[in-house]
Amino acid sequence: MSAVRALNGHHTTPQHGCPDSPDTVKTALTPDRPPRVVENDEYAAFARRVLRAYARRVADGDVEALTLMLGLSAEIDTAIAQAVHGLRGSGYS
Repeated sequence: MSAVRALNGHHTTPQHGCPDSPDTVKTALTPDRPPRVVENDEYAAFARRVLRAYARRVADGDVEALTLMLGLSAEIDTAIAQAVHGLRGSGYS
């Protein structure tokens, strides 16, 4: 995948998990507590806030970020398709 210019202007390569890299989490420093449960509607509201904030940043004059935003649109379409596929695999029609 090609490098992408992040909002801060630096080039970055998207991280998709590296199965060959070692786990660098120090278990002694990581608290042993149950994971925080976030409801889907709260998570969706968070995603909407992030998207609106991103749109404001682009609207303030970051013309180059518009192409990145279009790529985000494609990612959202892909995510929706994956969600629908997963639901169908769980018996929803």
